[in-house]
Amino acid sequence: MYSRAYKLLVTIPPVGWVAAFLLAPYAFLFCFSFWSVQSQTIVHHWTVANYKALLSNAVYLDVLLRSVRIAATVAIFSLLLGFPLAYYVSFRATKSKTLLYQLVIIPLWVSYLVRAYAWKTILGNNGVLNTLLEYSGVIHHPAAFLLYSPFAVTLTLIHIYTPFAFLPIYAALEHVPRQLVEAAHDLGASLFRTFWTVIFPLAMPGVVAGATFAFVLSLGDFLAPLLLGGPSGIMISNIVVSLFGAAYDWPLGAAVSLMMLILVVTIISGAERVEQRISFRGGSTRA
Repeated sequence: MYSRAYKLLVTIPPVGWVAAFLLAPYAFLFCFSFWSVQSQTIVHHWTVANYKALLSNAVYLDVLLRSVRIAATVAIFSLLLGFPLAYYVSFRATKSKTLLYQLVIIPLWVSYLVRAYAWKTILGNNGVLNTLLEYSGVIHHPAAFLLYSPFAVTLTLIHIYTPFAFLPIYAALEHVPRQLVEAAHDLGASLFRTFWTVIFPLAMPGVVAGATFAFVLSLGDFLAPLLLGGPSGIMISNIVVSLFGAAYDWPLGAAVSLMMLILVVTIISGAERVEQRISFRGGSTRA
């Protein structure tokens, strides 16, 4: 229907945009990771010393494992909070469905910093939570672990990224054919059996997508650890910021960034394969 010249003309702008603003920075990052710093000057001499330092230094591995652990915890609790809410909004709410959906979306309009500082106010030594616990007699001194700890980072990230897990789950539940649910009830299936054998398998692509969103976004977050983490709550992104900033070790920072990129791409690819398999099985079941 279209000439070869027209297809080429339409294709060049988006491909050029992706090449200039995505592939080219990745290429520069790759090159930087094999260079070194000497006397505060980047030396364009190819070496694998950055990757050796990355793999041999236990600090980087410990921070990476902590980051993965926090991100996995955020993903799990985001699903535990997001799935029941999405199920209720999709299947149970009738007149209030639009209102509930908007109430979930509205927090995304609020600045990230506002929500992070709100949790800092709540969890501080003189914050709302400590004041309430002291007033009720549960504790006699402020609980120090509430702020500047992995707990504070995890709690803040769960609050921030639960809507990102809710949205794909809700979209998947909205596409579940209601006729299948009614057929399961007509055949005598209980509510739990209908949910477990019909609704949940068909919603699994949304669950996988929501978990991937929460995990990847949490893994790359650096503001929440910076504001609420303290020394024990530092994540791998904070290491990257420090290496590119005060430490002025761009090659090592590039190596850490590439390691994170490979990890994220691997996770996304695995999640895509799982989602395709689940979608294929769901389509076979419906057929």
